Amino acid sequence: MATQINQIDDAASGRTILRVAGELHHDDAVLLERIAASINEEKGTLVVIDLADIDFLDSEAAPILKRLSESNRYSIEGIEIFLQSTIDHAERHGV
Repeated sequence: MATQINQIDDAASGRTILRVAGELHHDDAVLLERIAASINEEKGTLVVIDLADIDFLDSEAAPILKRLSESNRYSIEGIEIFLQSTIDHAERHGV
């Protein structure tokens, strides 16, 4: 399944949500990071990355998500336990 990224602008909360579905491979994560950075620079709002509908996470995408999660410009939501453990693994191994 291809990766789908949908942008939802929530004017009431002043944030933008990027809802990601499907499989997230390295190249998709790089694109997601670029989109999130562009939105943040353009609007100056918090960008929420919703990963609740991810079916597969490539181990090479995990460090990119980790980098995003460490920034105060982005928030990652909807990470199920197996995704969180993949990100934790990448962090422990310095990937």
